[in-house]
Amino acid sequence: MSSLKEKIQHLANTYAPGFIDIRHHLHAHPELSYQEVETSKYIQERLTEYGIPFQVMATTGVVGLIKGKNPDKRVVALRADIDALPILEENNVPYKSTRDGIMHACGHDVHTTCLLGAAKILQELKEEWEGTVKLIFQPGEERNPGGASILIKEGVLTHPAPEAIFGLHVHPQLAVGQLSFRGGQVMASADEIYITIKGKGGHAAAPHLTVDTILIASHLIVSLQQIISRNRNPLSPSVLSICSIQGGHTTNVIPSEVKLMGTFRALDETWRFKAHELIRNNAVQLVHAMGGEIDLHIDVGYPTVYNHEGLTVTARKLAEDFMGAEHIETTEMRMGAEDFGYYTQLIPGCFYRLGVMNEAKGITSGVHTPTFNIDESAIEKGIGMMAWLGANARME
Repeated sequence: MSSLKEKIQHLANTYAPGFIDIRHHLHAHPELSYQEVETSKYIQERLTEYGIPFQVMATTGVVGLIKGKNPDKRVVALRADIDALPILEENNVPYKSTRDGIMHACGHDVHTTCLLGAAKILQELKEEWEGTVKLIFQPGEERNPGGASILIKEGVLTHPAPEAIFGLHVHPQLAVGQLSFRGGQVMASADEIYITIKGKGGHAAAPHLTVDTILIASHLIVSLQQIISRNRNPLSPSVLSICSIQGGHTTNVIPSEVKLMGTFRALDETWRFKAHELIRNNAVQLVHAMGGEIDLHIDVGYPTVYNHEGLTVTARKLAEDFMGAEHIETTEMRMGAEDFGYYTQLIPGCFYRLGVMNEAKGITSGVHTPTFNIDESAIEKGIGMMAWLGANARME
């Protein structure tokens, strides 16, 4: 009789071609955050086909339950995000997006496929592992307030309450066939900054009769950078980027209004909210000192993603056993954000990476680009590893 590991590996290999077809379907039919109606129905159809009970949460989220032997012995959650991005796809592939301006450019079609594949395997082998696995197909990862926060408010971490949660993400800079893990802080928080500077506009030839909102905005952009360089601990990564400036429409009129938009990222939650106050105080005082008025809003977004150290050690050991230690690497710390952080603020979590790059095939584009794609041999590894974690992982 072969071991559970060998059975999972065999089924992942056997089912991989069919799940590549599922990935193609999802990729060709992307839906934006909180609009994943067809995607949700498709997931529900697959779970029904596999005989897995589920409930719909947060309108388009789907949460399934698979009970193995002794279902109360442990409960772990496996999570995949299901939404796409407002990007026009430039790939010339048979499964190219059929919806102009919408694309699975962050790999959520892959994440969903891997979780569906793991679900099928876990359900088929449910008499060979102990505990309960909660499947979380989550909407709205790409847009505030984040589908994770909505699911949590609706009780996704209760009835039953998972002791740990796992999520995977494609990594286009990691070679196909590899996985990577990192304990501790692994991804940053992300907050959005919206600033409107107002003042009396007028003729550019008579600036003394105006409040020069363009000049004020220029000083403010430079000043805001000093909040990072002069106030944070240099050993704690943090980023403040102003990414949009909108004001004026011609060469000889000083506008009465200038709008700025940007993002603030941090890896320390205490510094994060201290920085919010510094941003507000700096902006208000500078704009007022230069004669203008200001409206400022900081839209508090996703928290940091913190991988529980012990759980990550456990997951990495399981990965080494399943795939071989030579296929396991260490994830770099990233200033990107993920609403998986909402889960890790409440229960032990592990967010790991699935290698999808193949330089020989020219598959190297980053996420959130119109040419992002994957080496689809990664899907077999993604399915198998997620099923292996579901069947074995537990808090020590």
